Amino acid sequence: MQLTMRNYTSVSEFIFLGISNTKGLGSMIFILFLTFYLFTLLGNLTIFLTILASSNLHTPMYFFLGNISMFDILFPSVVSPKMMAFLVGRSHTISYQGCASQVFFYHTLGGTECFLYTVMAYDRFVAICHPMRYIVIMSHRVCTVLTVSIWLGGCLHGSVLTFLTFRLPYCGPNEVHNFFCDIPVVLPLACADTSLAQMVSFTNIGVVALMCFLLILTSYMRIVLSILKISSSEGRRRAFSTCSAHLTSILFFYGPVFLVYLRPASSPWLDSVVQVLNSIVTPSLNPLIYTLRNKDVKLALKKILVQVAHPFES
Repeated sequence: MQLTMRNYTSVSEFIFLGISNTKGLGSMIFILFLTFYLFTLLGNLTIFLTILASSNLHTPMYFFLGNISMFDILFPSVVSPKMMAFLVGRSHTISYQGCASQVFFYHTLGGTECFLYTVMAYDRFVAICHPMRYIVIMSHRVCTVLTVSIWLGGCLHGSVLTFLTFRLPYCGPNEVHNFFCDIPVVLPLACADTSLAQMVSFTNIGVVALMCFLLILTSYMRIVLSILKISSSEGRRRAFSTCSAHLTSILFFYGPVFLVYLRPASSPWLDSVVQVLNSIVTPSLNPLIYTLRNKDVKLALKKILVQVAHPFES
């Protein structure tokens, strides 16, 4: 046993190889990803500050939208700095601890987003199905408790997956076929049987995603039934419009989750491409989804821009 342990050379760092068939495209991909990243930061920070500064947006719906904006600032920031450094040729390595940190924060924020979309669906359910009791049910205290629970739940989710992945010995090889560390590309590098870790990780992600998806589906089934009972076409249109942005975001969230983590057959190249696009491109879409389709946000943003442009006008 001691001899076996001595033969293990502990990996101190991992080497990123990027995505196959992208050699020679580093500069173009760097400019593309940098553009998306800057747009993501600017767009989501604008929405967050607009909600913070506009008193008419201090409602549960926009409180959770502010959380989404904060998430979309943090999520791409987990992988973008290392990814940008790789693309400009400055650093192709990451420390063992840095790799573990990427996995932890990537899945902590992923779990948080899953829980957050579920709570947002419940918020829309209460607003449309129980409008007279909305303020009572979705009180400030309830929203605070739900938000704290969401982030703690995401942290627990990320902790479990990180522990399962990095409790195994890594003694080489240490080449990661992606721009950042994640379970599908790191776990196969372990020098031990990974079947249990793969099964538990698959089950963990699957249960969380499926549970949240079913709760969202249940909320929207109740919402649709309530909307169909509205007599006026204008009322039905307004009710549907309040849910359309949320449904669009859910589609962009669950698509990559099912493609990467919940497919029975794995395709490393497709998984890597989907993960990168999900980390960089998807967070940049939410500002467009919520501003272009939300009248209240557009009006509040316009009002703030007018005040900034004319600060001394009454």
